[in-house]
Amino acid sequence: MKPYPIRCVSIVIPVYNEQYSLPQLLRRTEAACRMLRHDYEIVLVDDGSRDDSAHLLEEAATREDSPFVAVILNRNYGQHAAIMAGFEQCKGDVVITLDADLQNPPEEIPRLVAEAEKGYDVVGTVRGNRQDSALRRYPSKLINLAVQRSTGVAMSDYGCMLRAYRRTIIDAMLACRERSTFIPILANSFARHTTEIVVAHAEREHGDSKYSPMRLINLMFDLITCMTTTPLRLLSIVGFAMAGLGVLFAAALIVLRLVFGAGWAGDGMFVLFAVLFVFTGGQFIGMGLLGEYLGRMYSDVRARPRFFVEKVLRGQPAMPPRAITVDGLSSSNDQVLS
Repeated sequence: MKPYPIRCVSIVIPVYNEQYSLPQLLRRTEAACRMLRHDYEIVLVDDGSRDDSAHLLEEAATREDSPFVAVILNRNYGQHAAIMAGFEQCKGDVVITLDADLQNPPEEIPRLVAEAEKGYDVVGTVRGNRQDSALRRYPSKLINLAVQRSTGVAMSDYGCMLRAYRRTIIDAMLACRERSTFIPILANSFARHTTEIVVAHAEREHGDSKYSPMRLINLMFDLITCMTTTPLRLLSIVGFAMAGLGVLFAAALIVLRLVFGAGWAGDGMFVLFAVLFVFTGGQFIGMGLLGEYLGRMYSDVRARPRFFVEKVLRGQPAMPPRAITVDGLSSSNDQVLS
């Protein structure tokens, strides 16, 4: 694995109803990027916010010498679609994704860039001392385990969006046109060298999580169906197993009825209902999974755009502080020399 030269770093942040956290997010992200030795840009994608978030982003992008790029979508398309919209507008050799809720601190950005410079295609993160409730942590662990088994890529925290991607991985993802996209899994399908680092995790200070129980269920189905057909294979195996058990159970019931008489099982009525419910449940599970796949195929065949960009406001890429040498000592040009 060879070192990866970096000229410019792009930070992509999806924003949805985050007007109270935005001032701190902008300040801290810009401060973290100033610590880099590279050019940088901060691409903020407003995902159809209903509060004042879009206006705050436009103000940040239009100020003089602004490193911010404001991408305004016409409505809410979801977190991953908003990130893909940011990918289309960014131009960095390394692209870092970050949530706007400040649960993952922007101060971790230089660490991810340093890891990417070592030559990794994808730098994932693991939330240390995670501050979410148990109702969020334990389902997340189960989903991460299922994703690892399905993709074969041993990453332990797919739910953390603080990640770094090489430019070639971004271009490969943009070439994919499917509507349902879970970015960490899609990126790992193209990556050869991946790694993970532990990052800090804080409690959410403003607002509530944008993932309601229904959105979490939708995310689970996206995870299951967007990258693998394993559930369909498992469904076939389960169907054969249920059919075989059904035949054995029916034979056992016939034998027991002949030996003990019809009164042994209430004339077979309740046993019949039990068997019927088991098979009906299996059929509905199978139809549901097939429906998920067919629905995604239908969306892909229609080939509608994943998002519609209303406008893009772009400032000038920020430059790292220029070094000034005085008597053999180096100092940046934003420091006062005495």
